[in-house]
Formats: sequence, C-alpha cells, structure tokens
Amino acid sequence: MSTLVIVESPTKAKTIRNYLPQGYRVEASMGHVRDLPRSASEIPAKVKGEKWAQLGVNTEADFEPLYVIPKDKQKVVKALKEALKGVDELVLATDEDREGESISWHLLQILKPKVPIKRMVFHEITEDAIHAALGNCRDINDQLVRAQETRRILDRLVGYTLSPLLWKKIAWGLSAGRVQSVAVKVLVKREQERRAFRQGSYWDLKATLLHQDSPFEAKLATLNGVRLANGSDFDEATGQVSPGRNVVLLNEDQARQLQARLAESIWTVASLDERPSTRKPSPPFTTSTLQQEANRKLRLSARETMRVAQNLYEQGYITYMRTDSVHLSQQAIAAARDCVQTKYGADYLSPKPRQYATKSKGAQEAHEAIRPSGSTFRTPQETGLSGRELNLYDLIWKRTVATQMAEARQTHITVQIEVDDAMFKATGKRIDFPGFFRAYVEGSDDPDAAIEGQEVVLPRLQTGDHPNCSDLEAVGHETQPPARYTEASLVKTLESEGIGRPSTYATVISTIIDRGYVQLISNSLVPTFTAFAVTSLLEKNFPDLVDLGFTARMERTLDEISVGEVAWLPYLKAFYSGDNGLETQVQQRQDQIDPETARTIDLDDLEAKVRIGRYGPYIEVVSDGDPVKASIPKDVTPADLDPAQVQVLLKQKVEGPEKLGLHPETGEPIYVLIGAYGPYVQLGEVTDDNPKPKRASLPKGVTTETVTLEMAVGLLALPRTLGQHPETGAKVKASLGRFGPYVGHDQGKDGKDYRSLKGDDDVLTVTLERALELLAQPKAGRGRRKAAEPLRALGEHPEDQEPIGVFDGPYGLYVKHGKVNASLPEGQTAETITRELALELLAAKAATKKTRGKSTKTSKSTSKSTGRKTTSKAKTSKTTKSTSSASDKKTTGTRAKKATTSAKESEGTTRKTTRRKSTDSDSKAS
Repeated sequence: MSTLVIVESPTKAKTIRNYLPQGYRVEASMGHVRDLPRSASEIPAKVKGEKWAQLGVNTEADFEPLYVIPKDKQKVVKALKEALKGVDELVLATDEDREGESISWHLLQILKPKVPIKRMVFHEITEDAIHAALGNCRDINDQLVRAQETRRILDRLVGYTLSPLLWKKIAWGLSAGRVQSVAVKVLVKREQERRAFRQGSYWDLKATLLHQDSPFEAKLATLNGVRLANGSDFDEATGQVSPGRNVVLLNEDQARQLQARLAESIWTVASLDERPSTRKPSPPFTTSTLQQEANRKLRLSARETMRVAQNLYEQGYITYMRTDSVHLSQQAIAAARDCVQTKYGADYLSPKPRQYATKSKGAQEAHEAIRPSGSTFRTPQETGLSGRELNLYDLIWKRTVATQMAEARQTHITVQIEVDDAMFKATGKRIDFPGFFRAYVEGSDDPDAAIEGQEVVLPRLQTGDHPNCSDLEAVGHETQPPARYTEASLVKTLESEGIGRPSTYATVISTIIDRGYVQLISNSLVPTFTAFAVTSLLEKNFPDLVDLGFTARMERTLDEISVGEVAWLPYLKAFYSGDNGLETQVQQRQDQIDPETARTIDLDDLEAKVRIGRYGPYIEVVSDGDPVKASIPKDVTPADLDPAQVQVLLKQKVEGPEKLGLHPETGEPIYVLIGAYGPYVQLGEVTDDNPKPKRASLPKGVTTETVTLEMAVGLLALPRTLGQHPETGAKVKASLGRFGPYVGHDQGKDGKDYRSLKGDDDVLTVTLERALELLAQPKAGRGRRKAAEPLRALGEHPEDQEPIGVFDGPYGLYVKHGKVNASLPEGQTAETITRELALELLAAKAATKKTRGKSTKTSKSTSKSTGRKTTSKAKTSKTTKSTSSASDKKTTGTRAKKATTSAKESEGTTRKTTRRKSTDSDSKAS
C-alpha cells in the first residue's frame, strides 16, 4: 500500500520523511496553492467584466470568493497531481491551526482525489508524535476552514474598499487593513501624546554614605515630613506638579542651599525594614510572548522570530509556534523536571509540578505552549544548532525548564537615614535563594550576569548608627515624554486589547513599516506624517474601523465563527452590505472628503500647514500672499517638529542656503544646508558642470548654528589619512560613518578594522598615535561591569594565556575567562575544581557565545534596527530629552497599473516563506 503525505514546506517534508514507514511519500505544497486574485492578470476571463471581479469576492452571490491558482503554484499543483497517481491513500498533514486546515481544504478541492483521504495533525515533529498522529487521523474541520475563509474575505473587503479611497485622497500606493490601521492608530496616538507633552524639572539630593568602610547610596525622600516630588507627580500636559499632590518641589537654588546645609550635619539611621518576597517563573512561551522576549533579548523583529521559530518547528526542535496556550503536557512537565534535577539539583526543583492556565479568551490555536519537542529535552549544546536558531532554541529551552524550578526568594531592604529636617532613603536587595533565576531571567540573555546585577548590597546597619557622608550631590532631572512603542510593547498592547491574532502581528508590523507608515529607529516604532494623515481620515469618516473596542469585538466574532457559535454569512452581509455597511459608507463619504484637507495634518502650536505631497511631507505657509513650501527632513518626527525648525526650513527655501565662507584652498563658497537626511555642508554650488558638489553631514551635536568655517573645511576633507600602520604598512584613516566618528585600518586579506572615537576625541584632530592606541584595544561591548576579584586563580588559558578564575556570585560559584562565565557543577567548590574541568565548562559556554556573536552580525545586515536606545544622566545636569529621527518613505506607483494590481498593496506584503503565500497582512490568522 502506498500513501502520499502532503505538508506545507520542503523542510517539514524532509523531517517527517524520517519518521514514516516504507510506502509513504512526502511532498510539499509550498504554502497555499489557491488564493484570491493578486493582480488583474490572475482574474479569469469569464468574470473579468463583472463589477466585483477586481475585489475577488462576489458580494452579490453570498460573498462567494473567487479562488485562482497563482502562476508560481501551477507547477506545484501539477507535481502534486502526478504524485497522487497510483497511490492508495492521501494524508493531508498541514499545520493544525485554521490556516493549515484551509490549505488542506484547498488541496482537496484542487486535487479531487479518488482515494481515501485522511487529515493528520500534530503539534511537534518527533517520531512518537508522528506515529501517534497516524493512528488518530480525522476529517477536515469545516468550521475552521469557514473561519479562515471569513477572515480572508473580511480583510479583502476592508483593504480593497478603503485603499483606493486613500489613493485618491492622500497618496497613491497607501493601504488600509482591519488590524494594520488600528496598529497605526495606536502608534499615532502615542506620538500625539509625545507632542502634547510639556517638560517639567525637579531637583533632589543624592548622598554617598560610608559605614564600616562600605559605601552605599541614599536619596532624599522627605523634607519636614513631606514627600519630595518626582517625575510621576507631574502633569504631562502642563509640565507642572499635578493638582492635589502634597509634595515638595525643589529648584536648583533650593537644592544647592539644602546641600550646603546638610553636608556637615550628623546622619542617623532612623529605621530599617526587611521585607521578604518570592517570585514565580513566568509561564512558557506563547506566540506573543516569544515575539516580545526575542525582541528584548535577541533584538529580533517579530517577523524574524517567527521565521526562525518555524524553521525550528519544521526541523523537529520545538513544538508548533503559533499558539495562545500556556499549557504544558504531562510529558513536557516530566522532561522539564528531569532537566532541572540533572542540571541544577533537587533543591532547585519546584515542590510539585507547576501548570499554567491560559487567560486569553480566544486561545484556540495549538493545544500546548511553545517548548522543546519530545519526551526528553535536548540541551542547546546538544542540538548542533548555530546562530539565531541556537539563540531562539536556547531562549525557549530556558523558559520551559524554568517553569518547573523553585521560586526565587529575595529580601528587599529599606533604610531611612535622618539628617536635620530631611529624611534620606537607601534601598537594597538580597537574593536569598535564586531558584529559577539560575536558568532564566526575563529580559536578560545571561542569567549569571543578570542575577549578579540584581543584587544591591547594603552594609550591616542598625537603628541609631551614624554613617559618614562622603559626598552629597544636587541632581537635576527633567520629566520625559511617553516612550515610543517597540515591536515588543506594540505586540503586548495589541494582544491585551484583543486586536488581531498573535500569528498575524509579525506581518502587520512588517506591512506598516514597508508602507511608510512607520520607521524603525533604534528599536522604536516611529509613525510618519503619512500615518497621521491616514489615521485622521479614517477616524473622521470611518471611526469604527480604527476603534480598538470595535476591532476587538470583530476578532471575538471571528473566533465564535470558528466554533460554530455565529453564522458567517449574516455577519459578512451586516458588515459590508446594506444601508450601514462599509460599501455604502465609502460611496456616501468619498465625495465629501476634500483631498486638500485629507493631505493636511493639524499639529498643535504650529501655524504652518503640514501636508503630504507626491514626494513626501512638506510645510507650507503664506508669505506676501504667495505660498512658500519646504520639504521636511526625514530625521524630523511629528512629535518633534516645532516652530523653530519650521523657521529654519522656510528661511533656507526663501533666502537660499547660508554661506559660511570661502574654502581657503579652492576659493569656492561653503554652504550649510538642511536636506532630507539632516544638516550638512556643501562645497560650491550645484551647476551643470558640477551636478554633485562634495557634501558632508554634520556630526552629532553640531547644528547649523554652531558649525564654523574651519570645521566645515575639515569635514569636507574627510576621510583623513593619519599615516601608515607600523605592522602592516596600510593606511590608517579617520572619518564619519553611520554610527559616528571612527578610525579605520585596512588589513588587506584580513579585512578592515574599525574603532569608534571616544567622547574626548575629535575626528578632525585625532592623531595617528591615538588611532593606533584605539585600534590596539579589543572591541568591547557596552555597559560591561567591572570584574570582581577571583576567589582562586586557576592559571592561564592555553589559547590566549589570559587568566582563568573562580568567582562567587549571589547564586553560586562560577569560572570566568575573558567575557565567558560558566557555573560550577553541583558538588564542585572553589578549592576542588581543576583547571581541566574549568576549560571544559568554558569551552561549552564559549560555543554559545560565539554563535550569538555571529547572529548579531547577521541581524545587523537584515534588520532595520540594531541599536538599543540608551539614556544617560549626568550629575547636576538635566537629563537630555531623547529624540529619534523619522521620515516618510516615498511611495511610488504607476497609475497605468490595473486597480487590482495596486489593490494587493492594501492587504499587506506577500509573505516570503514557503509555508503561506496569502497576500493580506491581516488575514494570516490561525
């Protein structure tokens, strides 16, 4: 007996093939084999004349979808039909969610098999799981198919009905989507809050105290028994302390007077409080929490996370990665507990198996959380994985194992120190038992370092002690605007509001970036001026479609359709047809929407008009009766555009670029201008003979007002050749790059070596000697902690002769070599561990470190953001308000294209994985 098994991807087919008996043939459908038309060329000739053909849904015949086989799938379908010939049985083994069920149903409609058909489902690809699934096949679930189809039709109706309206009223190539437009609104609302924000300032005192030669810090908490104001006491709309707050607000003069008065006073410990607490491990990963944590820890986008997770699933390393459930099977719990017992010992095992309850109302994806597959969990080192796959598997393995570990026990210590009429407070934290921290700390990729950094040690103090004040500082602060969303925080918000499905978030975020609604800058999602215009049009004319509550209710209805509680056809008719349907709303309002008004963005406190033009956003004012227009640079965001910037842009447009002076060697004029990517200097004018004069961007911190002629000459001369490297004879240069000033050394076959200049270095004056000094330094990560003193030195590492030491952390002993830390096995002590064992432990840990390093380099080339936004606070100085640059991507398109060709843009980008090729960004729900 011969059997044909069809799955979605070649990787999945290759893995499953290893677990099936003889006589089974496995082929891949390469994702969906049928879909709604993506272009006019795909519409069958017999229906091209129908008015609904471009929509791809016959709204006059019970919303019957028009399914076609895309050209790129015709060979696949032909091959599957050939493979079906001569077999005795067909097994459809696509994924177990709604999308997978739909793929199986479409295969059935196309292939029309005359042999028995089985539907096989599983949530992990292991030998046991595949054999169990073969013995428990079922029929195709029509309710899941109908739910997916309804979602697909609904997203097509929204996208293809609203997007043409946006093209006519705002700009060609824009798109709207059921989930996409709501996500954009969430980002725009936050940007509006940032624009409305008014900064407040306050001062406090920070003391460095000594007790028994142990220093610790304390901050001013109350004055005359009244609490000192902090950032949470300010009204963001006014920059003043909120009404009704009984607090003391210090300005700089008052803080410095208090500093002088208290510096020589006697400090006395007034009270000491120790409060024990416990922390339970987080639940195992769902699709949403995996995307959030991978973004925080591994700097992966939601799309990258899902791509890597799908590869891990299809290779048999993890369970199905599209799930809302935090449930773990008994098999998984037993495997996790065995890992804890083996790796960490019985003390770290939770007293009884820990199970989690799924809180999501619509949780109906796979039946289990994302975890390592199988009845025993392979450690990350045992998988043979590398790069991002290893990093993500390591994350999933640790999170799953941690669920069965003991709670962490810690003690929070609060000490109040009295001095005159002021009360200072010092806080500490002691980790009494690390528990699951040994395996996993949320938000950190190195549990060892994370736990070490969590502990804040205070000296042993008692009431009545008199610590000495070694330093007392007055510190100024400024309140900060609401933080912009990251991918992680946006995913969390969408899920908590019930907007969309976790399986769609990756595509939705990618779509709003690709469409020019959002820019990803330093891991922040920054909405563009185009996003403001589109959100405003939709809010004014179709408020329900961007209302979070309405969209969440729509999502719940779609879930109810999947379990048969709601009929799909009446719901679609009510949404689209009739007097209050979407079709009627668009027809009634499109003539009422003025394009000039739709392209205009109203920004508070700005007299100039901001409009969306053919090539991007621009400002417009009327001067002497005539309009004056100037393009808005890409690094200016909606929240940060202020009257001063408007004045500079308009001045350059009316009066021309500012002339700094003449180049001392060529005599050519040097101008300072503001372009699409920010301020720059230019040598000479643009002429037919010199269409591209030399230009140089201004360094960070230098403005058009502060740049000098001497500086401009130096910038235009970059890169500077500093001399030859004494070892290679190659040139050493200094220049400005994407990430700031740097020095570089071309090492020939060994590649180029770069080092960023430090704070005191100047790219225009740095010497060869200083450059060689920087190049000789190892490339160091940011924020490294100062190395502790070793308990015992084990000698030198044979590879680089660097020292190996044993150190004591808050949760146990570990060995350290360079940047690599490795925990000591149970039973080993600082006295008993040998150098040989330490080398083995370090080698195992170093393998993980190396692959992480490679992964980081890869992510820099594929991700739109690689840096983490940092904020530094200087003593007695104001905290710098963080700014990010954003620009509206220029949307290009040709009106010669058929409406359907462009309409596919309204539904989102086509997914570039082989699993699913649906064209709607909002319809990839499971």
